[in-house]
Amino acid sequence: MVFRTQMNNGRLEAFSDGVLAIIITIMVFDIKAPELTSWEALKSVWPVFLSFVLSFIHVGIYWNNHHHMMKLSTRVNGSILWANMHLLFWLTLVPFTTSWLGRSNFAAIPTQLYGVSLGMCGVAYWILQTVIIRSQGTNSLLARAIGNDLKGRSSIVGYVLGVLVSPYDSRISMVIYAALAAMWLIPDPRIERFVEEC
Repeated sequence: MVFRTQMNNGRLEAFSDGVLAIIITIMVFDIKAPELTSWEALKSVWPVFLSFVLSFIHVGIYWNNHHHMMKLSTRVNGSILWANMHLLFWLTLVPFTTSWLGRSNFAAIPTQLYGVSLGMCGVAYWILQTVIIRSQGTNSLLARAIGNDLKGRSSIVGYVLGVLVSPYDSRISMVIYAALAAMWLIPDPRIERFVEEC
């Protein structure tokens, strides 16, 4: 027997915020200070720090976009809760792939797995967005703000490209992942405008 309930999104947003805060905390714990006290010693932690910065930006983008999406959602149901858990599952894998990426000095397979984890976060976010729009209708504020979602779909294509390129040149993959983060750092005026209208 399935119970279909409608509830506000406050608990979902609070739980998601807590999980994302823990993800960032776990990632920063992976950065170990070097034993030596010279500037030269910092070179050994540079790949770990760089992978942390890139992952911090990606997780921050998801937090920001999730926050805006929830502001445009009037209610949640069981499907939305599970779609949100699916997104959080993939986001919780980012600290592992970030650690392996940094410790391997951006080797091909860790770079490929890192791209898979980021790409699956993108897919999970798209699924959550789609479930919310189906629940609230194609005339909802979120549906109107998202439009055709070219930015979201092109991001998933970008992650796939980064994953496919990484066995040949992981540096190109890292540039693609950084470019995708930079693309999302630029604020989306559609979402901001609709949030202000609310």
